[in-house]
Amino acid sequence: MSLKLIFYTIGNLLICLAGTMLLPLGVVIYYHINFGETHNDLVAFVISAAITLIIGLTLRLSLRARQEELGIREGFAVVALAWVTVALFGALPYQLAGVFHIDGRSPWTAFSFCYFESMAGFSTTGATVLTEIEHLSHGMLFWRSFTHWLGGMGIVVLAVAILPMLGIGGMQLFRAEAPGPQTDRLTPRIAQTAKLLWGVYVLLTVLEVILLMLGKMTLFDALCHTFGTMATGGFSTKNASIGHYNSVYIDMVICVFMFLAGTNFALHYRALRGNLKAYFQDTEFKFYCTVIVVGITLISWNTIRFQVDGQIPYDSMWTSLRYATFQVLSIITTTGYGTADFEQWPALSQFILVTLMFYGGCAGSTGGGMKQVRFLLLIKQSGAEIKRLIFPHALLRIRVNDQVVPREVMTNVLGFFFFFIGIFAIVTCIMATLGLDLVSAAGATIATMGNIGPGLGTVGPTDNYAHIHTAGKFVLSFCMLLGRLELYTVLILFSPNFWKG
Repeated sequence: MSLKLIFYTIGNLLICLAGTMLLPLGVVIYYHINFGETHNDLVAFVISAAITLIIGLTLRLSLRARQEELGIREGFAVVALAWVTVALFGALPYQLAGVFHIDGRSPWTAFSFCYFESMAGFSTTGATVLTEIEHLSHGMLFWRSFTHWLGGMGIVVLAVAILPMLGIGGMQLFRAEAPGPQTDRLTPRIAQTAKLLWGVYVLLTVLEVILLMLGKMTLFDALCHTFGTMATGGFSTKNASIGHYNSVYIDMVICVFMFLAGTNFALHYRALRGNLKAYFQDTEFKFYCTVIVVGITLISWNTIRFQVDGQIPYDSMWTSLRYATFQVLSIITTTGYGTADFEQWPALSQFILVTLMFYGGCAGSTGGGMKQVRFLLLIKQSGAEIKRLIFPHALLRIRVNDQVVPREVMTNVLGFFFFFIGIFAIVTCIMATLGLDLVSAAGATIATMGNIGPGLGTVGPTDNYAHIHTAGKFVLSFCMLLGRLELYTVLILFSPNFWKG
């Protein structure tokens, strides 16, 4: 284990992060010059960028690692520690601008707010501790949404794509960063694969910005909401999220791009190369579409047929279908945008949405959750076990995309499922101990582990996480990290054997 190489690589990532802080700094200057907007943000971003750059350069120049191959252990350590570090430095603008400064609040408590908001951004969770979003300056709103976009495809994958120095040993970084039980390489060279994925990501981002502007959104709002959509993050510039616009057109545009963001980006790449059949030949994609259609159908029927507090939520099938479609796609892709308060829906609809929180998007997407392919494999394995009871001597193999799934992949999936449910139960108990009721504790846990954002109870779609105990904010921040890096990349760091040698 080369700690020198690990921190040298993290230093390079901090240099990149310092560069990204120049964009919100430019937004601050633009709105100050043209609209007279005055905040502490200018100084906050300058100091934050300077601190991040100085520490990054210090690590890079003082450690000067040889151009050696990153091993598997170094790759996992770099990714996990990089996300913790990036969230830490990403919290500096909030801290220095006094976004969460309230008289009588200790610096440690204020920092817990800043770190929570930063981790929610980079992990694309979208859980917020802000009570008045629209009171923030344009520069801070931009940074908040831009952290989504950076975290969506992965800061480490971005670094592999643009920094030749990280192209060496890049497969170890990409394997640790890329979501899903299998990593889909598009080209022999991992750096080229990362560039292609980011190319698709940027192309879809530009297209969504244009379409949202055609729906009368300003360029600023279109950028921020696109960052949240493509990263499946969910930070909005409005207190009422997408519901603020009350536009069928905007709802549908965001629905389409949430669906695309929750799809394996390797399929988008192949489609752009002319192979549109790739979507319909992919078993996981077909399963993903089926789950979405079933969810929308059931919720549309439920919200127009059953009363809540003596009233039916929606008076027409079209209205019900509109809101059900948006909310199902928002939850299953782990975006977390809202156009309706689903806590006012019938119990069945809420249960379906909570179930979809566990499913998440496809492997290789920017979505969080347990991933569609894992549930598909678990269902196939369960079916195979039933057949094995009937035909004990039959040779039963699990297949996806007409390929036999290796035994080690199935073992990985079963282990992941066990860890996910186990950690969900433990954290729910911890949050209940810290003062939340059981529904809110469970809702906050799955909403952060699944990188969704809104949960149930006191952390529902119209609420926030500001009231959570300081310790609870750090626990949930850890859950966001676990969810974004899919458990193993983080949990492996707690094994004593990992650090030996």
